[in-house]
Amino acid sequence: MTLEKYHLTETPTIKTEILPGAKAKKILIDQEQFESNNRNYPRKFPLVPKIAKGAIIEDVDGNQFMDFFSFCGVINVGHNNEEVLIDAQEQMNEIIHTMDFPTETKIAFMKNLNSNLPQQLKDNIKINFCGPTGADAIEAAMKLARLKTKKNLIISFQGAYHGMTTGALSVTSNFKNREGLPIVNQGTHFAPFSYCYRCPFGKRPDSCKTECASHVKNLLENPNSGIDSPAAVLLEPIQGEGGVVIPKKEFHQEIQKICNDNGIPLIHDEVQAGFYRTGKLLSSEHFEVTPDIVTMSKGIGGIGMPLAILLIKKEFDVWEPGMHAGTFRGNQVSMAAGNSAMNFIKKNNIEAHVTEMGEVLMDGLLQIQKQSKFIGEVRGAGLLIGVEYVRDEESKEPFSEFCVKMRKELFENGILIEVGGYYSNVIRILPPLTITKKMVHTFLDVFDRVNSIVEKEYVRNEVAMPVL
Repeated sequence: MTLEKYHLTETPTIKTEILPGAKAKKILIDQEQFESNNRNYPRKFPLVPKIAKGAIIEDVDGNQFMDFFSFCGVINVGHNNEEVLIDAQEQMNEIIHTMDFPTETKIAFMKNLNSNLPQQLKDNIKINFCGPTGADAIEAAMKLARLKTKKNLIISFQGAYHGMTTGALSVTSNFKNREGLPIVNQGTHFAPFSYCYRCPFGKRPDSCKTECASHVKNLLENPNSGIDSPAAVLLEPIQGEGGVVIPKKEFHQEIQKICNDNGIPLIHDEVQAGFYRTGKLLSSEHFEVTPDIVTMSKGIGGIGMPLAILLIKKEFDVWEPGMHAGTFRGNQVSMAAGNSAMNFIKKNNIEAHVTEMGEVLMDGLLQIQKQSKFIGEVRGAGLLIGVEYVRDEESKEPFSEFCVKMRKELFENGILIEVGGYYSNVIRILPPLTITKKMVHTFLDVFDRVNSIVEKEYVRNEVAMPVL
C-alpha cells in the first residue's frame, strides 16, 4: 500500500521569514474587521489556508504545514482525498439536498455503514440523520433517551466534551465552556471518569478496583445517593478534548453492566474517536462493550463534509414521525463522501495502517518522554494520541504554559497540533488516517527538536530565578 500520492508533499516547508507572511497578515486583518470576536483558531496559529491535500495545507504565501490534528479530527481520509472527491462531485451534479426522502445514495451509505458495524450492532440498529454537527447528534441522543425513559437527568463524566450548543454544554464538564451560562448545567450529574494518570480516588494500577465505576453504581442503586433516576448515562469511550483519556477496559464493562442492570440507556459519543480514528469503526470496540445509542459526526463525512447521525438499537427507536427534524439532515453530498470514505478505508486496509502508524508514533513519543523533564504521560489508541505535560513527575502539577509554547513553536516549524486536557496541558495529536511513515518520522524529529528547545528555555529560566 502506498499513500504518498494522496498528499501534496510529505514534509513541511516554511518559505516566509516570519509567520504570518505578508498575504496572510493582510487577510487576518480583514478577518478581524468583519468577523465576530467568536473566531478562535486564527488566534492560536495565524494560518490562512489556500489549498490542501492529504495532511498538507498550503497557505496563501506558499508555506506548507503538516496537519496533525485533522482540523479537529474531521479530515479522517485526508484533505481533498481525490477518490472521495470524485464521488462527492458526481453526487453534486445530480442532487444535493433531499430532506429525509430516500435516495440511492442514502441507502448505499446506510447499508455500507451497517455492514461495517461490530457484530453486536450489525442489523440491530436504525440510523437517524440529524443536524450536521456532533452537538446536533448529542442533542438528539439526549432527547431520544428522555422520550424513551420519561426521565430528565443525564449522568455525564468529568472531562467530558460533547459540543457547544446549550444542551450539549449541559453535559460538558469544563466550566470555561459554560461560563456565563449557569442554567445549562441543570439536569446533569458529573461522575469521575477512569483517568488512571490522575485517579480521582487516589489509586494506583496495583491498587485500583475500578472505584470510578463503583461510584456510578452507588449513585444509581443507593436510595440515598441524592440524585434522580437518570434518563441515560452518556460518555465518550475515549475522551478527546479531555486530553485523550483512555479508560480501563473494566471501567467500560462495569458501566455497561450497571446500565443494563438498572434499565438505563447507555449513550456513547463517538464523534471524535469514531470512524476508524483508533483503527476500528467505533472506539468502543477496543473495550468490548455495546452501547444502546451512538453519536457520530466529524470523520464520518470523510473529507470534511457535514454529516451527523445516531445509531439506535431498534428497541430504543421510539421516535414518532417528525418528532426530531433538521433541515440539513438530507445532504446527499455528505452521504456520498461518507460512503466513499468507507470504501477507501476498506480498499486500502486503512484500519491496519492506523494501528501501525499509531504504534510508530507512540514508540517515538515514548522515546522522547525518556529524555524529557516535563512529559508526564504519553497515551493513545491508533491515531488519537495525547502527550501530557507536568512541571514535576511526582506532583503532576499541570504545565499548560509549556503546551501553549509548544503549539506556537511547532506551528513556526510547519506542524499543526492542538492543546486539550482537563488543565489544558495535553498536546493532542490526530493526523489524517492516510499519514505516511515518512511524515510520522518527520513529525517526531520536529517534535523532539522543539520539545528540547522549549524545555531548555524553561529550565534556563528556572535556574536564572533568584532563590528567596
